[in-house]
Amino acid sequence: MIHIRSATPADIPAMLATEQAATAYPWAESSFLSSFSERYFNAVALLNEQVVGFYIGELVAGEASLFDIAVHPQQQGKAIGKALLSHFLDEAERRQATDCWLEVRASNHKAIALYHQQGFHQVGVRPAYYPAPGGKEDAILMAMSLAMPSL
Repeated sequence: MIHIRSATPADIPAMLATEQAATAYPWAESSFLSSFSERYFNAVALLNEQVVGFYIGELVAGEASLFDIAVHPQQQGKAIGKALLSHFLDEAERRQATDCWLEVRASNHKAIALYHQQGFHQVGVRPAYYPAPGGKEDAILMAMSLAMPSL
């Protein structure tokens, strides 16, 4: 059974290993280290006490940004990414965020479908944003509102 809890700096080696296994262009360890200040909220997904996924979130001025989310390739397709995304949204709401933002590679169709399923909408494109084999790849900018509709 998957358990999600807040990440701590002690989780960085396992988060980094997951990131390296899951993506061709992983974050550097220094990026993980810098993501544990007061404005960040991060979580890890555990299976049998082993980190199999994580997210890095940030809250600034009422806006929550999902900076990174990854699930180890051996555990993909088991709804862990969906559970992490739901946890991120719940935590953003708990922290009184009014909007959530994320960027995703244009080629990451599974992630884009998951984000749409959870209520995100495409609001823009960042051309040639991500490194890719033979050049650069566009980032799809997505957002969703957490604000309560007025009655």
